[in-house]
Amino acid sequence: MSNLVKEEVRNNVLWLTLARPEKKNALTSDMYTALNAALQAADRDGKIAAVVLTGEGDSFTAGNDLHDFLAIEDLDDSAPPFEFLYTLSRLSVPLVAGVNGLAIGIGTTILLHCDLVYASTDAVFALPFINLGLVPEAASSLLLPQQCGHLRASELLLLGENFDASAALAYGLVNKVVAPEELNNTLEQVAQALASKPHGGLRAAKKLIKQPAEPVADRIEREAKIFARALSSDAARKAISERLNRKK
Repeated sequence: MSNLVKEEVRNNVLWLTLARPEKKNALTSDMYTALNAALQAADRDGKIAAVVLTGEGDSFTAGNDLHDFLAIEDLDDSAPPFEFLYTLSRLSVPLVAGVNGLAIGIGTTILLHCDLVYASTDAVFALPFINLGLVPEAASSLLLPQQCGHLRASELLLLGENFDASAALAYGLVNKVVAPEELNNTLEQVAQALASKPHGGLRAAKKLIKQPAEPVADRIEREAKIFARALSSDAARKAISERLNRKK
């Protein structure tokens, strides 16, 4: 694990903290490699209920470290940034983000792959790819229109202007906006809530939510098969038994 990405497991939740505050947590190849390894390990570990991603200091992340990014000799889909994005897109464990301060470029597009996002009132978001002569990444050209509509996505991607936490909430990019001093406590509460759920159920539910669009009948059939397997699991039987006992 890179010393620029801190890793800690608490109560079956993996906390990943971007720890380069003097550079606004701008991401380097080594940081992408560390994040990729940590997420893959969490996905393999059935004891992990969720992953929480945060930034140290006054920013979530200012995006890619451009000096480091330009130094990558072979920038293809095997380069560390893209390996990380592939892992992110296939992640089965729920991913929670806590956004404070700057969330620029991938600092915003990464949120499209998260399952729960909480931001502080001082958060600043931007998708400035067009201003750098670049194009959207992290599948944001697909996911952003799905999440907030074609017109809004075009505004964010074609103009590349900053927007604040209240706008991000209105656009459906974050679940809740809280005061800066409340962000960590909010993340702790969400992490504890997720940790209390059956871990297999969390992953199965996430997989269903992330499935591409399909006919309603096909989705019912898909859910029914997974539901039947879940019902026979020890976790489900224990949870149902506890619920019935409470009613008595």
